[in-house]
Parts: sequence; structure tokens; C-alpha cells
Amino acid sequence: MSHVLVVDDDPVIADLVAFRLGRLGLEVSVESDGEAGLAAARQLRPDLVVLDWMMPRMNGLEVCAALRSDADPALARTPVLLLTAKAQEPDLERGFAAGATDFVAKPFSTRELISRVTAALPPGSVPA
Repeated sequence: MSHVLVVDDDPVIADLVAFRLGRLGLEVSVESDGEAGLAAARQLRPDLVVLDWMMPRMNGLEVCAALRSDADPALARTPVLLLTAKAQEPDLERGFAAGATDFVAKPFSTRELISRVTAALPPGSVPA
């Protein structure tokens, strides 16, 4: 079973994302700020990180860049899906420069979220 780490300081969004991904049969962990999210990623070694951009203590771009520069090559390659209201072209460029794999713009449809999560995970890792 694939493991997804959701890092978002909005508990309503974090719970919605966790619920929808859990219904797909994925194991889901949730953290509410960037520092806790980075620590959880290093401990849990998730298959995907769904990451908000604007968070306290450490923003999503900082977390993404820290993951990409991690000494563990497997963690450095972990796909990162930015879930953010910052979705203008310059924002996308900054996100991809920090190492984001993909973006989902807020407000988002759960159908789009599931599609992008499924695409970011290895084939066959989402139960049918």
C-alpha cells in the first residue's frame, strides 16, 4: 500500500485530502506545518508528499527544496504535489524550481486531486 503524507495548515483541507486519499486505499499521514511535515517525511519515507505552499514555520517551497537536497536519494526523489492557491505562471516556475513534481490549484476538485495523485505514484500502487 502506498503512503501519502499530507502537509497543510488548514485542517479542513488536510482532512478532506486525507479522507479522499484514504478512500482510494492509500495510507495517509497528516502534518499541519512545514517543519513537522519535513520531519515526518524523513521519518515515514512516504511515496508521495501533498504539500501546501503557505504554511507557518517553514513554507512548502522550503520543505520541497529540503526534500530534494536530502542526503537520502530515495527521499530526494519522492514526488511532491503542491496543493496551493499560488498558481500563476511565476508561482509555477518557482514551485518547479524548488523541485515540485506537479501542482493542484486551490480551490480544487477532488477528482483532479485524485487524478494527479494517481499519476504521481508508481503504476499499480493505487488499489483498483
